[in-house]
Amino acid sequence: MKYYAHSSKNTEKPWQTVVEHLSETARIAKDNASKFNAGEFGYICGLLHDIGKYSQKFQQKIHGEILNVDHSSAGAKEVVNLYGQAVGKLLAYCIAGHHSGLPNYGTEASTEGTLCARFNKEIEDFSAYKNEIEVVSASTLQGLPVRPIEQYQGFTLSFFVRMIYSCLVDADFINTEKYMSEILKPRGNNITISQLNDTFNTYLSHLVCEKTKINVKRNDILERCLSMAKREPGFYTLTVPTGGGKTYSSLAFALNHATLNKLEKVIYVIPYTSIIEQNAKVFKDVLGNENVLEHHSNYQFDRNSDENIQGIEEKLKLASENWDIPIVVTTNVQFFESLFSNKSSRCRKIHNISKSVIIFDEAQMLPVEYLKPCLLAVSELVKNYGSTVVFCTATQPSINELLPSSVKPIEMMDDPRQLYKDFKKVKVVKKGEMDDDTLANEIIKLKQVLCIVSTRKHAKEIFNKIKGDAFHLSTLMCPIHRQDTFKEIKKRLKEKKSCKVVSTQLIEAGVDVDFPVVYRSLAGIDSIVQSAGRCNREGLLSSGNVFVFKPVSEFAKAKGYLERTAKVAEMVLRNYDDPISLEAIDYYFKMLYDIEGEQALDKKGIIDCFEERYKQLEFDFQTVAEEFKLIENNMYSIVIPYNEDAEKLIKEAYFNPYPRSVARKLQLYTVSIYENEYKTLLKNAMIKTVNDSFLVLDNFENNYDKGTGLIIPKDVYGEAIFA
Repeated sequence: MKYYAHSSKNTEKPWQTVVEHLSETARIAKDNASKFNAGEFGYICGLLHDIGKYSQKFQQKIHGEILNVDHSSAGAKEVVNLYGQAVGKLLAYCIAGHHSGLPNYGTEASTEGTLCARFNKEIEDFSAYKNEIEVVSASTLQGLPVRPIEQYQGFTLSFFVRMIYSCLVDADFINTEKYMSEILKPRGNNITISQLNDTFNTYLSHLVCEKTKINVKRNDILERCLSMAKREPGFYTLTVPTGGGKTYSSLAFALNHATLNKLEKVIYVIPYTSIIEQNAKVFKDVLGNENVLEHHSNYQFDRNSDENIQGIEEKLKLASENWDIPIVVTTNVQFFESLFSNKSSRCRKIHNISKSVIIFDEAQMLPVEYLKPCLLAVSELVKNYGSTVVFCTATQPSINELLPSSVKPIEMMDDPRQLYKDFKKVKVVKKGEMDDDTLANEIIKLKQVLCIVSTRKHAKEIFNKIKGDAFHLSTLMCPIHRQDTFKEIKKRLKEKKSCKVVSTQLIEAGVDVDFPVVYRSLAGIDSIVQSAGRCNREGLLSSGNVFVFKPVSEFAKAKGYLERTAKVAEMVLRNYDDPISLEAIDYYFKMLYDIEGEQALDKKGIIDCFEERYKQLEFDFQTVAEEFKLIENNMYSIVIPYNEDAEKLIKEAYFNPYPRSVARKLQLYTVSIYENEYKTLLKNAMIKTVNDSFLVLDNFENNYDKGTGLIIPKDVYGEAIFA
């Protein structure tokens, strides 16, 4: 009798047998896991994950009978029988969850969904697998290829389970796709990191810059990064002042380091999608569109009539599923929520994070509420999975005491304090309390000035008080509106024309503007440093002025974490003459983490979910996935009919049988808002739904301001950290 894993509607295509599917999945899973010396463990999972399909009931189902069959529990039970509790139970999580997600272990009282319930479940006879499948002998396994990081043994074991799970589900997806697809999809066949490194080094050798003092220092930073690239994989910090050229320097380190140490990819992890779009463009311009995956929630893939472009788009879309591409640019949210997810669709990429260079740009933006589990995950990647990690920022967070003692970062710069002095181009002036009228009057008197505040509401209020030749920036403006505004701002600055800008913190990082004067409402020291990076950026003045003020406006009230960081910053301003010096930054982060408290650095108790019952190998994968959410608020995307191009796209989406195909193009005209804001727009009949796919702003002329963006009635604004 033949046992089948997958059927085909194509009568000329043979059905895929179970042994074919298991053998090929096992081979791919072994290749995936071999990168971190766990090939046999991946092979075992691949070979056993679908042995439940050897039951008569499943074969009846595949031949057309309507039956409910659990085919995952068989492999989960059998892997324990074959390899014992220690190894078998770890692999059982992977097999049991290869469709439904990594489960909690549960208890003996659990009735369904948990691994324990799977073990206790009566299932159909699947013993026929023994006639076709030759299993790996338990005696050939030499123990787990990972070593616990100090007291976090449960975390290490659970992380290993995740990695093997990733290897399995990716292999399962790929083999199933290969069988199901009529046309072979363009996966893999990537250019090597070494070839990309040659391309980038050639580009650098032809890069010509004016020999200013700042550019000489930027070149020194680049040369130092190239020198450090020769070192072995590990945990590094790159402390470079704002404006020090860290984008090129960090990429130069990453590509050269990966080439020399035979690492397989470079992953950039960035807090803001606005910075991602800019950095990804830099990488694509130099290294080629087809070699750089931009993967975040705002990026959609479309189709194009041009055959070559369509091929690239299809390849990138497939690469987004498992990150099988040399350069990945992603967000903190995408990176860490994938690492702590239990779902196969999100986890299938994480085995490809091993043997990578991972650059955390603006590392101070790692979420404080999840800082300890994030740092432990990063430590695992370094210690057990052959990756190099770089924390890259001007405001290096004080993490040494939060890391395991065996994981200590190496600073890449020779003398960061001297570097800070070399790049010191501004003076921070403490202004004390200021009301909006006083602030507006001071701004009006200046020719070129940038004012950055912490809430959209406050930015709009100040802007309305100064008007004239002023500009406003916030995320209530759609991206194309912001781009147009930035172009005009840069043009005016270059031509030395009057230019007054009021912005939320979206301008603080990744935006190349240069003002002689910056005002910053009281915020965390890291935000103040970023604001200072927009002042006298090219060092053309002897010194720029950054005025830090404490707003007394009702529109400026920030709550929660933003409020606490501002209070710690007040302490720094009192205790340090130069509040943006490296000493002050170090003090700020130590005080912040101390005030937040040990428990607040793992607010949801993520680590405990793996440590409390680790001796019994009883982990809570599903609970962690539900709790680990870097963005708690539900956000809604509203398409703005900003211009004729936007209106044409909306019309195309309206009549298109596949409306999501224009989603990427519509991103330029989309504003993300909070749930309470969405409900307000809905209540006021300001939005309509197009083709069951997009929320579109109605009555654009009355509901969108060409200066400040989307109008939210009744002054309902979201809080939180978004700009």
